[in-house]
Amino acid sequence: MTEVTVPELSLVVLVGTSGSGKSTFARTHFLSTEVLSSDVCRGLVADDENDQSATADAFDVLGFIAGKRLAAGRLTVVDATNVQPSARRSLVDLARSHDVLPVAVVLDVPLDVCAARNAERTDRSFGAHVLRRQRADLQRGLKNLQREGFRVVHVLRGVQEVQAATVIRTRLFTDLRSEQGPFDVVGDVHGCREELTDLLTELGYRLVTDSQGRAVDAVPPADRRAVFVGDLVDRGPDTPGVLRLVMGMQAAGHALVVPGNHEDKLLRALRGRQVQVSHGLAESLEQLAAEPEEFRREVERFLDGLVSHYVLDGGRLVVAHAGLLERYQGRASRRVRAFCLYGQTTGETDEFGLPVRYPWAEDYRGAATVVYGHTPVPTPEWVNRTICVDTGCVFGGHLTALRYPERELVAVPARRVHHAPARPFPTSAETADAARAAVRDPDVLDVTDVLGKRVVETADHGRVTVREENAAAALEVVSRFAVDPRWLLHLPPTTAPVPTSRRPGHLEHPDEAFTAYAAEGVAEVLCEEKHMGSRALALVCRDERVARERFGAPGGALGAVWTRTGRSFFDPAATEVLVGELRTALETTGLFDELGDWVLLDGELLPWDAKARELLRGRFAAMGAAGRAALPVAVGALERAAARGLDVADLLSRTRSRVENVERFTDAYRRYCWPTEGLDGVRFAPFAVPAASSATFADRPHDWHLGVADRLVAASDRFTPTRRLRVDVTDAASCAEGTAWWEGLTAAGGEGMVVKPLANRVRTGTGMVQPALKVRGREYLRLVYGPDYAEPEHLERLRQRSLGRKRSLALREHALGLEGLERAVRGEPLWRVHECVVGVLALESEPVDPRL
Repeated sequence: MTEVTVPELSLVVLVGTSGSGKSTFARTHFLSTEVLSSDVCRGLVADDENDQSATADAFDVLGFIAGKRLAAGRLTVVDATNVQPSARRSLVDLARSHDVLPVAVVLDVPLDVCAARNAERTDRSFGAHVLRRQRADLQRGLKNLQREGFRVVHVLRGVQEVQAATVIRTRLFTDLRSEQGPFDVVGDVHGCREELTDLLTELGYRLVTDSQGRAVDAVPPADRRAVFVGDLVDRGPDTPGVLRLVMGMQAAGHALVVPGNHEDKLLRALRGRQVQVSHGLAESLEQLAAEPEEFRREVERFLDGLVSHYVLDGGRLVVAHAGLLERYQGRASRRVRAFCLYGQTTGETDEFGLPVRYPWAEDYRGAATVVYGHTPVPTPEWVNRTICVDTGCVFGGHLTALRYPERELVAVPARRVHHAPARPFPTSAETADAARAAVRDPDVLDVTDVLGKRVVETADHGRVTVREENAAAALEVVSRFAVDPRWLLHLPPTTAPVPTSRRPGHLEHPDEAFTAYAAEGVAEVLCEEKHMGSRALALVCRDERVARERFGAPGGALGAVWTRTGRSFFDPAATEVLVGELRTALETTGLFDELGDWVLLDGELLPWDAKARELLRGRFAAMGAAGRAALPVAVGALERAAARGLDVADLLSRTRSRVENVERFTDAYRRYCWPTEGLDGVRFAPFAVPAASSATFADRPHDWHLGVADRLVAASDRFTPTRRLRVDVTDAASCAEGTAWWEGLTAAGGEGMVVKPLANRVRTGTGMVQPALKVRGREYLRLVYGPDYAEPEHLERLRQRSLGRKRSLALREHALGLEGLERAVRGEPLWRVHECVVGVLALESEPVDPRL
């Protein structure tokens, strides 16, 4: 049995004369979707698989499909004769362009067997001379396949060997997705053996020494594993000591190592290649010359076996010396290896004669975290899910490790300056700040981050799709009207309405909310008073330093207050006053100490007309005024008609009812308005703390959130309390108490209540449970559906409304909001946060009845 090894991501090129069994081999060993046949492609373009005049077009189609598959990271098999070098060259070029390995599988079957097989096929009529020419081309090309660029070549000779072959798919050396960590990713060591042992000890590793007292291994704590980003050698005082320790850790399975450009150069020097002895190589060669020959051979074997980069933890972590673009991750080519070793340069040199490196991380938009070194920085900083952990230890800086997945940085100081850098290295705080200031803000946004159709991965609701047309509408709102994007970490989701009630005279009723949650297995809910105001989010920083360092302090502000669509509630002067009051309350209550240096509050800003004055005047007040003016006149006319004996009794009754309805309608909206001047009379009713600098709080129960709100209410008259009631939906008496509480709220003019799972974030086997259901009062619903909505004929029609889209929208917006907050608190770049924020706003453009 012959084993044919094929990398999982590769372009497999079958080579053989017509009739050698390539198609049968492909069907036997590969999925039908993985195989691209030149014959099939001829049929696609010419309706005849044997039309040789369509060959050029057929191979254009084949190349296009193969390119799409390889770009998507899918193994692809080309089933064609491929006996001529020109045909193979185009396929090798295709593989290289997608940074995958080209693999040749040759079916070298005797000519007479191929001829016999072709004779049995009625769809083929070419002569024996064609087979002889193909056979001759095949034989001439066999010895040149590797020179042509094929990294793996398998030659199967004879029918039996072809039939007995077994295809084994192998992972690329870079593919360690099954290794989930946790990891300690160590920056550039550069021969600083003492600092390396200091760092490993700080990380909790136990050093192992040999009989001469030299460190030859380090045993990690709690199943952790070290990952070295390369540049172990050169410049520092003890390159052999570093290599001895790291090689021992790798051999024991305690470490993974990727090569740096200095390892690449050292390997070539050890092999006697012509290299320029500079940038510390002379020190390494001198130090290694004092070591035994066997150790130098071990070093050479170790360096030769290093893999360009590693993809770890299911694809969520990538480690490469100089970083790696998303399209190169998990791929294999000279171009990928060169990027891993040397990064990307502009082709220019600076005043110190060093190459100017292209800041690839600023444009990185990949899903994986990339940890790298190569270019020393004074302090590691996250830029678009990438971080450089080379902090210039050999230049007198620090040796740094990133603990993954914790995202914690651990560093030890250099014991001394071991090597003078060619370019001044900033080691003081002042020069480090200056160096950071010279780099552009990593939170600079790009319009392509939110335009077009997008699929956002969320932890609570899987993939959420944002349509292209909705994304464009959201971008228009955000770019023209929203607060400064650095503040805009969150937009609240819409709230789903309670299932429609069949209770006489009611469209919405608490019973349906309690029943719905009981059906989901939620036992306890919290009923919260629904304030009739405008939804508001307030982001408040503890001081100027936090506002500046975390948010850039747009306009010197300490925070912002915005609406559900991201617009500022007030002008800058009023916002400054309101944020100042909120800041004082958070400080005096000790909430900054408990929650973090910035806090995001979710609530209602009252009164309703503080923001909706034009809506009130132009719609509700106008409708009420028109009804109050016209309907009494109509009643008078109908009463006079009835006095004359005309049969208008039904019409008169309906019109009198409409007079009463319009009066109730007017009373309803007037309850939610009171005089305000600037901030005078404005109140804020917080009911949730979605996030703070320390954490998100979706897992805290709702009574915890309202407890925070109560403390703020006690601290300032600016805050308004939110009344609430716990209900056990499995207890009829408790449900009755909840219904009575709602009836009391609405009878007193309240809008209604919002019913939420007490535990807050709840998931079941079928997915996320609705985070909230609103149960609006009978009188408030007049503002939504019109003064006469409760008339029997209208109420019955409204009961046919479809709630499915609204409920789906509420779940998706909620999941996007939680995902965006998690990203913000983790310190991910602003574009990652805005992917979710703009997504929420985009979903609001979906065709859903706004009255729901």
